[in-house]
Amino acid sequence: MFDDLRTISLLDWLENDLLMIVDSCQLASSDASFRRYFRIKTPEASYVVMDAPPDKENTESFIYVAQLLAKINVNVPIIFHQNSVEGFLLLEDFGSQCYLDQLTIENAPELYGRAFDALLLMQSHSTLGHKSLPTYDQALLKRELTIFEDWFLHDGLDTPIPVSLWSSLCDVLMNSALEQPQVCVHRDYHSRNLMFLTDDSPGIIDFQDAVIGPITYDLVSLLRDCYISWSPELVEQWRNEYYQRLVDLDLIAVSPEQFKRWFDLMGLQRHLKAIGIFSRLHLRDGKSTYLNDIPRTLTYVLAVCAQYPELSDFSQFLQEQVVPVYEAFTQSHAS
Repeated sequence: MFDDLRTISLLDWLENDLLMIVDSCQLASSDASFRRYFRIKTPEASYVVMDAPPDKENTESFIYVAQLLAKINVNVPIIFHQNSVEGFLLLEDFGSQCYLDQLTIENAPELYGRAFDALLLMQSHSTLGHKSLPTYDQALLKRELTIFEDWFLHDGLDTPIPVSLWSSLCDVLMNSALEQPQVCVHRDYHSRNLMFLTDDSPGIIDFQDAVIGPITYDLVSLLRDCYISWSPELVEQWRNEYYQRLVDLDLIAVSPEQFKRWFDLMGLQRHLKAIGIFSRLHLRDGKSTYLNDIPRTLTYVLAVCAQYPELSDFSQFLQEQVVPVYEAFTQSHAS
């Protein structure tokens, strides 16, 4: 099976502490963090085991958020057993098919409709977590934006951004985020974290970083996904339909134009962070496949910057100084 020490410890926990008969153990996935997931099969069932090294990851937040979401009937995996000392969780197996594997133009309305239903559940029951979940405050927003500046512009492309330009951009994005209604935010609500199930899709995973934050964050994460893109017309249609549902539930009381601005600027903040993370995964962690997701994400950034006059200086900086260097970087890595 596996011979690394953590996997040996994981199997020891399953077989000797939980007295399970493990017929097979296979790596199911590893994500952009230090977590890994194994699919184990026993004579009775299939399970997923999370391996989260306690010096690098926190299983307590996963357990806590899972309990919050389960209370409001959001479909998250059942936690059957936990070993917080070693960082292992035995979880319900949602299978290996995520939305990204299944989405087509034909089934997207149905699958996204179900994703909207689950998102609305989280946003309309946010008081459950208001006192206990971290807040998406100015400090966190700034830290996330800094990932783009440090890991993409500086370390990745050696193209520093003028201090005044960066400061004014951050102010625009943070002010927009903080003026929005604050609700439960998954923070990675996209096609790779929504599992395609026979019953009760989607199964929702990777929610351990949930916070109380801007109401458009998860929506733009879903509709302007770093891993799959849809036409601007379709994104607009879905955004408007979701906006109307929020209005009907009295969760927002702003014009469609204001909601669109929140949505666009929130997406810009998220996509800048994502580009920085993809670059960091390449430079620091050797996970270079994430470089393939930068072009789509950068396209979102450029499109939004072109729409807003207050972003014109940043748009010019990207077009004149960043894009040419990035294109040269991609050509050198392709050859």
